[in-house]
Amino acid sequence: MARPDGRGPSQLRPVTLTRGWSTHPEGSVLVEFGGTRVLCTASVTEGVPRWRKGSGLGWVTAEYAMLPRATNTRSDRESVKGRVGGRTHEISRLIGRSLRASIDLKALGENSIVLDCDVLQADGGTRTAAITGAYVALHDAVGWLAARKALAGKPEKVMHRSVAAVSVGIIAGEARLDLCYEEDVAAEVDMNVVCTGAGDFVEVQGTGEAGVFARDQLDSLLDLAVAGCTELAEAQRKALLS
Repeated sequence: MARPDGRGPSQLRPVTLTRGWSTHPEGSVLVEFGGTRVLCTASVTEGVPRWRKGSGLGWVTAEYAMLPRATNTRSDRESVKGRVGGRTHEISRLIGRSLRASIDLKALGENSIVLDCDVLQADGGTRTAAITGAYVALHDAVGWLAARKALAGKPEKVMHRSVAAVSVGIIAGEARLDLCYEEDVAAEVDMNVVCTGAGDFVEVQGTGEAGVFARDQLDSLLDLAVAGCTELAEAQRKALLS
């Protein structure tokens, strides 16, 4: 069965990382995975939360949100509803955990960085795009601190590994990389994988949406994801050199 956009099973959508998209934050990136667009900003604050004070360790956390008309139909703002939804909490925590895997919090020193990931347009893979873009925004925020000699360690020691993420899934019995929305809603197996630039796993979230899946299918999905994250790590590297 052909993919909606004509890609091969192991092909990523076109990926673009635009640094400095927003003027005010210490780091900002507009990340595009095909039709999915997420604005990732990194904001630096001197000091850490109360429970972290005196530890010598920094802190990195994340917040995720989707604009009301990022999807086909308008959804209410969570601020209007008066509460943040469970999905939003889950994705925010995933992004935070993933990005903390890329940074040495001791070398960061007692500084805090908040990553805000706002979905401007959704076409599947918003959380994986957010993680991939937020890494670059975080890198720029650390560079901002380094320029002001505000780090406890050397800049190259702070960001000690890269982190990227991609979705994989099984549709009509075929393992596919980087699912668009049309594929995501039809997936028999749906998985989000976060990897370091070296191919190690940070987090794997996988579900049999329409049944169960075999070990060999899991292996094929993980192989696809690692290959995809390797490509994304190279895109991050090039973006940081631009």
